Amino acid sequence: QVQLVESGGGLVQPGGSLRLSCAVSGINFSLFGMGWYRQAPGKGRDMVALITISGSFTTYVDSVKGRFTISRENAKNTVYLQMNTLKPEDTGVYYCNIPGTSYWGKGTLVTVSS
Repeated sequence: QVQLVESGGGLVQPGGSLRLSCAVSGINFSLFGMGWYRQAPGKGRDMVALITISGSFTTYVDSVKGRFTISRENAKNTVYLQMNTLKPEDTGVYYCNIPGTSYWGKGTLVTVSS
């Protein structure tokens, strides 16, 4: 059974930082690229960042470039999203996903507010 479990969300002030984690089990993690997605209140789910199998290549939505960093640790079956200089518009539920599959976590809520 494939499981993706996100953690690390919370309430943070504008300009603050959070590090999200997604632990993956039930699949050979090192054979798949990974992605982080975000669903803002009242909106659809959008891609935030993607990372390849080896971690050599990453891509980001324009709004987070220079502020967010996706990384992975294959030995721990975990993908991370380091979020710096957070803005209120970064608020939403963050999900990890194995691109091209229907495997999603339940999400972790990030709220950026003063």
